[in-house]
Amino acid sequence: MIHWLAYACLAVVLWGVCGLFMKLGTNRVSARSMVIWVTVGFVVLLPVLWRMTTLKGLGVTVVLIGLTSGLVNGLGNWAVFACLEKGAKASVAIPLTALYPLFTVILATAFLKERPTALQWFGIALAIAGGAMLSYEPATAPTATEEPTHCVQ
Repeated sequence: MIHWLAYACLAVVLWGVCGLFMKLGTNRVSARSMVIWVTVGFVVLLPVLWRMTTLKGLGVTVVLIGLTSGLVNGLGNWAVFACLEKGAKASVAIPLTALYPLFTVILATAFLKERPTALQWFGIALAIAGGAMLSYEPATAPTATEEPTHCVQ
């Protein structure tokens, strides 16, 4: 059996490649169109995944949780595509939106009664600081053809 860390590393690589394709796609089509094509990509995987699992015995609660998860995931994807479509740099927007586990930590703390350790809280603080540093863009200096906004006499 493959160790869970191998799957985690594979996810990091695949999501990194996905971020590149997200930006390439939104440079050419709308965010709404990209959500449709991403959904088609999921549908293409269905026959493979269907053979690897069984859906027998699933309760209504599990099905509703799965459908809700898919709906929220699709809306999140649309939001990322819209962000990129509006001109965000992929090198900033993708890592910034990848901070979504911070919200999961808040929800898990509130609803699942999970308690992060002090070291994990420190990591969370570093992630927030990293997000702030990623999103910071200094003001651009006026070019030679632009008129300065203030004059010293």
